[in-house]
Amino acid sequence: MPGLRCSTRVCHVIRCFIMSSPYFMQSSSVVTRNGIRQAGFTSAATLTAKLTNRRRYVDPVSSVAVKVEEEEAKISVQGPSSAPLSMGACPEPLSNDIPLLKSETVTVPLSSHSRRRRQLKVEYDEDKGVKSVKTEHWEPSDWKKQLGYIREMRSSRDAPVDKMGAEKCYDTEAPAHVRRFQVLVSLMLSSQTKDQVTAAAMQRLRAHGCTVENLLSTDDDTLGKLIYPVGFWRNKVKYLKLTSAMLQKEFGGDIPDSVEGLVRLPGVGPKMAHLAMDIAWDQVSGIGVDTHVHRISNRLGWLKKTTKNPEETRRALEEWLPRELWSEINWLLVGFGQQVCLPVNPLCSVCLNHHSCPSAFKNSPTKKPKAGSPKSPSPTKSFKTKTECKEESPIIDERTETEPLSTPVSPTTQRKKVKRAARH
Repeated sequence: MPGLRCSTRVCHVIRCFIMSSPYFMQSSSVVTRNGIRQAGFTSAATLTAKLTNRRRYVDPVSSVAVKVEEEEAKISVQGPSSAPLSMGACPEPLSNDIPLLKSETVTVPLSSHSRRRRQLKVEYDEDKGVKSVKTEHWEPSDWKKQLGYIREMRSSRDAPVDKMGAEKCYDTEAPAHVRRFQVLVSLMLSSQTKDQVTAAAMQRLRAHGCTVENLLSTDDDTLGKLIYPVGFWRNKVKYLKLTSAMLQKEFGGDIPDSVEGLVRLPGVGPKMAHLAMDIAWDQVSGIGVDTHVHRISNRLGWLKKTTKNPEETRRALEEWLPRELWSEINWLLVGFGQQVCLPVNPLCSVCLNHHSCPSAFKNSPTKKPKAGSPKSPSPTKSFKTKTECKEESPIIDERTETEPLSTPVSPTTQRKKVKRAARH
């Protein structure tokens, strides 16, 4: 039959092709998982079965080998600084014909997390020979010597702040909370006011009854007459009333024992808060900087750079001045500023620091008088001075023409001078 003959021929051709193909020929040896070669013959049927089983069950050693090659490729791309994989010791280079891997070379199969880039923690060994660099503590030159001279000049303690300051304005026989309240009131009145005026106002308030309850019961007009003529007395009347009400409501009639609580009170600033903590509570919380401390610190060069307000001066001083001097520096510089280092025309000739003070013998600029004040020149006087200058100018020109010239002058320049004189 023709169909049967064709099929037998096709089968014969396929069988010849299978037998002649090197892929289906006899293999001289077989490599097991343990790397042992075994001699034998592998038929086509068994080979196809093995191929199908290989697809189902992948050899873990071969998969690990592939992963190792991938990781090594990544490491070579990243550079020499990357961390090596945690594998065992590599065997000798294998031949290209038979890929041989020993089972003991692989310690743990690589997981999927190992493909991610590992983060390395770099630690440096401390060098014992090299010392750590420390920032130098800045402080002005000769400040200790200057402070000693200021103490010597303030040894008599006869400045207004020594006799009429906030430490001298409270009633020593009053209860503790009343004394603390009177210290706070004297500090509030001392702003933009001389110590003599503040002390007189505190005497009148103490005679009236300087307590929280009495100030709340006093009307504004009466309270204004008691504290007049302190600076900004109308505003201070309002501040005293509001502060007394706040102290009675929140603090039981006593003043707060912290800077944060004191600055919450109306009319109380950082300077008053630090001084109140020092005088009333005997606690040093900061430097009380007023206009005297602000001015003298800038004149002596006790700051890294010139400050514009007392609060900046306070922060700059607290950076380098020892804390044991914070309580003393206020009354020292205030009295020194009241007697020697005056705001205008300081007495540098009698100051012991005039050799080291960078501002010595440099008079402070005087304020220009306001228009219309007795010190300001009238417009008629200024007009006369201008006319007198104009009238005197031709005389000066004539003198210059008659006087002998020290240097030779050309005739053209002489003609120009004559024409200028004729114009005037």
